[in-house]
Amino acid sequence: MIILGIDPGFARIGYGVLKKHKGHKLEVLEYGSIVTYPKIPFADRLVQISGDIQELIQKYQPDHYAIEDLYYFKNKKTIISVGAARGVLLLMPRQHKVPVFEYTPLQVKQAVTGYGKAEKSQVMAMVKSILNIHSGIKLDDTSDALAVCICHASTVNHNKLLRNI
Repeated sequence: MIILGIDPGFARIGYGVLKKHKGHKLEVLEYGSIVTYPKIPFADRLVQISGDIQELIQKYQPDHYAIEDLYYFKNKKTIISVGAARGVLLLMPRQHKVPVFEYTPLQVKQAVTGYGKAEKSQVMAMVKSILNIHSGIKLDDTSDALAVCICHASTVNHNKLLRNI
């Protein structure tokens, strides 16, 4: 199973692509950030996000698309922009018939660190440890996207176990 995980944003969108092998083995296929620039018009930034996500979907043909839910923003202007971007981020996989799964930040942190209120640095450290990544993850957005993938992979295992009981 191939999972495309997304940490939504507007200026930066984190993404991670993992392949889940039988059992619990996870293989990292790609990770990074989509960066949009503030001097580009708002609508063009959304078009860029759409195109970049479409490229990832076409390249990896994910079986599942996992995205973090928006939780809390202090800045009202930011939440509107991120909400618009999140709309695009939810639309793209659906246009390609890829099922979408949403997780709260609490669920993601709990799955990766065992503690739902873990700090970003703890999440990044655990993502690197779980996926055996020794370098290359520099942005929280990227580690958060990989954490969403890990959360989904463990949730899929759990749900299969529950169905077999």
